Amino acid sequence: MGSDGAIDATFVGDDLEVPLVGGARTRYVNLDYAASTPALFEVWAAVEAFLPWYSSVHRGAGFKSQISTAAYEGARESVRSFVGGREDDVVLFTRNTTDAINLFARCVPSDTLVITTSVEHHANLLPWRKHGAIELSVPNSPRDLLEGLRQVLFRRPLDRPALLAVTGASNVTGEVFPLAELTRLAHDYGARIFVDAAQLAPHRAIDMSGLDLDWVVFSGHKLYAPFGAGALVGRSTWLAAAEPYLAGGGAVVDVRRNATTWAGVPDRHEGGSPNVVGAIALAAACTALRAMGMDNIARHETKFSELLQGTLRRVPGLVSYTTWRNPCDRVATVAFNVRGRNHAELAAILSAEYGIGVRNGSFCAYPLLTHLARDGTNSWTPGCGENAPGAVRASLGLGTHADDLAKLGDALVEIAEHGPRWRYRFAPDGAVRPEPDDRSWPTFDLLATRPS
Repeated sequence: MGSDGAIDATFVGDDLEVPLVGGARTRYVNLDYAASTPALFEVWAAVEAFLPWYSSVHRGAGFKSQISTAAYEGARESVRSFVGGREDDVVLFTRNTTDAINLFARCVPSDTLVITTSVEHHANLLPWRKHGAIELSVPNSPRDLLEGLRQVLFRRPLDRPALLAVTGASNVTGEVFPLAELTRLAHDYGARIFVDAAQLAPHRAIDMSGLDLDWVVFSGHKLYAPFGAGALVGRSTWLAAAEPYLAGGGAVVDVRRNATTWAGVPDRHEGGSPNVVGAIALAAACTALRAMGMDNIARHETKFSELLQGTLRRVPGLVSYTTWRNPCDRVATVAFNVRGRNHAELAAILSAEYGIGVRNGSFCAYPLLTHLARDGTNSWTPGCGENAPGAVRASLGLGTHADDLAKLGDALVEIAEHGPRWRYRFAPDGAVRPEPDDRSWPTFDLLATRPS
């Protein structure tokens, strides 16, 4: 642990300074871990060590290809171990969580009754609508969630397969879902459970075997491995029976003029040249986090989450949002607004005047944000969509320090009491930008033109 209780972890860009409007510079405060995380140095080191050996996988006779193939296949075991997978669980590498969910949704039999919730990220909501999914209303408590699921499962025809597709932790309010109870209930009624663990995996230990979870998906870019890989881990059932997600090279064992024999899993659903570097990076992150100890990480983040809550309570006019009113386990993510301030304006001020990075908008969770907007505690403003409510989200991770939270609190108090020190304008795309924006951009190749 560090001197302020932080986990001893280092990241690429730890000491990055960013410009502020008016010409000053400051250390960047990253409070947007729920969107994407920085790269752990262990991950960057693993990528650097592997890159000289990078080559094609599975079919190359060259020595580099053999090394790449061994590293790629070895990465599966690191990922499986990280989530406590069973020995016979399949590990599929995907682009990200969204890709993994869509892949799995194509493999679910068409007659399956899919049950999900209105709390979900769009990635775990929209693919299931093609199955005519039942979307449980936003629950007021874990008990409410379990009872809603029980009622649906009780009415289900016994000869119809069923799947519960549920988040592990809300990407908006941070509540951790009761996976043990949900799994037992689903299995008691002969249903299976699929968990979107994108927001859970970086913060809590997952024991697929112990909990008897059927499938889990998560992303490297939220797990300190931002190199474009995600994973689907779970039972081969349904995956082995479905046609490939992508038909192409590597997904077959034989192709004739009028017939195709598909490969088994995982190859069947990894057609084309895979993102070997991304898989190596994801495996390195899984190994590093296991070495730190997920229980240690959970304790660290619980402490800092309490600091964040205390910081926000001293801000005049601040309203934070929760799905469940009673105290519960939650990852270090808080959505809030400050009365009288548009969420996009508030995020822009924090960035331009204080060097603090947060997220704002609807967080790809329109149904949940709409539900939260009905509580009447705040005047909502549009989010990512024209009629969608929006908020500001602060989310913490392993690189968060107590000083970061103090800086956020001081900034919010000053903004709430005195307003911004700079001028801002609303752009046609809904973003809010400083006027003028005199911050200098870094110079490196391929940097696109800055927004106008």
